[in-house]
Amino acid sequence: MTTTLQRALATEPALRHSAQTLADTLRHASPAHIIETALKTVGRERLALVSSFGTESAALLKVMADVDPAIPVIFLDTGWLFEETLAYRDTLTSVLGLRDVRSVKPLQEALSHQDPDNELWFSDPDACCRIRKVEPLARALKPFSGWVNGRKRFQGGARAEIPVVEEDGEKLKFNPFAHVAREEIEAIYKLAKLPAHPLVASGYLSVGCMPCSSRTSPDEDARAGRWRDRAKTECGIHTTKTS
Repeated sequence: MTTTLQRALATEPALRHSAQTLADTLRHASPAHIIETALKTVGRERLALVSSFGTESAALLKVMADVDPAIPVIFLDTGWLFEETLAYRDTLTSVLGLRDVRSVKPLQEALSHQDPDNELWFSDPDACCRIRKVEPLARALKPFSGWVNGRKRFQGGARAEIPVVEEDGEKLKFNPFAHVAREEIEAIYKLAKLPAHPLVASGYLSVGCMPCSSRTSPDEDARAGRWRDRAKTECGIHTTKTS
């Protein structure tokens, strides 16, 4: 059934107002309540969760599964992922009983035309992320009116002041872990006995694509190993508006 709020989301000013209203209302809400509200706001068939199945992903996926394990989970299989990440995706899917994990790959035509030698990550990492992450995600999100992700303010940088809900092009973007502390993430793992990403034990505190991920020393920020020695700090899926 279409709600008044869902009809209101049809225009950009109304969408922006709805995002701000939800952000204010939910600013202290629990991650589970934010996801429940997202379901009610955009409709059961119009919400997806985007996960990298990275080092902290299991916590959000656990909360989502407790709310509704059938929410579609979009996973960007870039072609450059660690085998351990692919295995971790399968492990968490089984452990958490996720019912609809969708692995989305870049278009072969785009790879053949723009990255025939698989060296774009080195010469132009922004372009590499665009064809391997940004475009595939935009394509995968087309059927949805809202999406959930796992960014946290404690990760710093551009993430330090993210709201729990924001307008993202023509969609609502829910950040249920925005105000969650690292200790709370660890508590979810411990309480639910969630398996850790296999690469954590060898020093990877944040894991993305193989060429652009490196181990992190104890005195560094967790995301310091991403695009090391480059000014780049985001792949682009959180800085490009979806439509």
